[in-house]
Amino acid sequence: MTMSADRHRVAVLVLPGVPALEFGIATQVFGTDPHYELIVCTAGGPGPVPGAGFAVTATAGLATLTEAGTVIVLAYQDIGTPPAADVLDALRAAHENGARLVSICVGVFALAAAGLLDGRPATTHWRYAAQLRRQYPEVRVVPDRMYVDDGDILSSAGVTAGLDLCLHLIRRDRGPAAANTHARFLVAPPRRTGGQAQYVERLRADATGDQLAPLRDWMLDNLAGDLTINALAKRAHMSRRTLIRRFREETDTSPMAWLADARIDRARELLETTTLPVERIGRLTGLGAPSSVRAAFHRHLGTSPQEYRALFRHHTTLSCR
Repeated sequence: MTMSADRHRVAVLVLPGVPALEFGIATQVFGTDPHYELIVCTAGGPGPVPGAGFAVTATAGLATLTEAGTVIVLAYQDIGTPPAADVLDALRAAHENGARLVSICVGVFALAAAGLLDGRPATTHWRYAAQLRRQYPEVRVVPDRMYVDDGDILSSAGVTAGLDLCLHLIRRDRGPAAANTHARFLVAPPRRTGGQAQYVERLRADATGDQLAPLRDWMLDNLAGDLTINALAKRAHMSRRTLIRRFREETDTSPMAWLADARIDRARELLETTTLPVERIGRLTGLGAPSSVRAAFHRHLGTSPQEYRALFRHHTTLSCR
């Protein structure tokens, strides 16, 4: 984006239930930069908006969204219900007027409800990605990205990914040096790319049925084994085709894809809680040689086993002190 002589106006849309940290991220990044004019907006005009344990005072109404160069939509409380019609109309009008739309965490549900993400890629917090896909099937949900930059509409995952996205916007607008300056002030990593995976609680899919629960439990207890599709079908007393069909009905994925995710989940647990070498972890989980473990981590998590351990084992150690 080319910056004009005037300050670039950033309108932050706050709705009931807005989280304190997300609000703080947006206002800290853009409210302290003289190149931007920050305005806090809400439905019904200026006034207090109840947040998660606090209240935000909005200084403008929805009309200001159409005058902004960037509109940031923060998370809100009831994502299962679309925001009010005037909020959706204001978002559509802002987009039609050329504003850049940005969502943090589940703020993306408002953009989806306005129909602005139909046929477009977007991400959100990993815990709500499946819900976003169910509620708005027209959206191309990318569940394993820190943030998605689709030009005039951008979306981020959970709270701290919102900071990454805000710094990315600074980098787009004013270059790497300006973004790095902000990052140093915030004591934040200068750049985590949007392609880096979200560190979800676990990769393997939850099951909606229990017919194959004994088989899945057995798989978890025997990750180191040579678990071929034929071996799994024999244990389940099913044909290959029947096993694949019923497994997908219960988990929305294939047996071998579920197994691969389960193996990485177990490897992550061992990296976080033990000092076992990667070679040993590869044998225990069935991931194989260290090179195979590294390839699986890069493919699914966008990082290496060593980097993952350095981050999460360090945090675990600190939390126990």
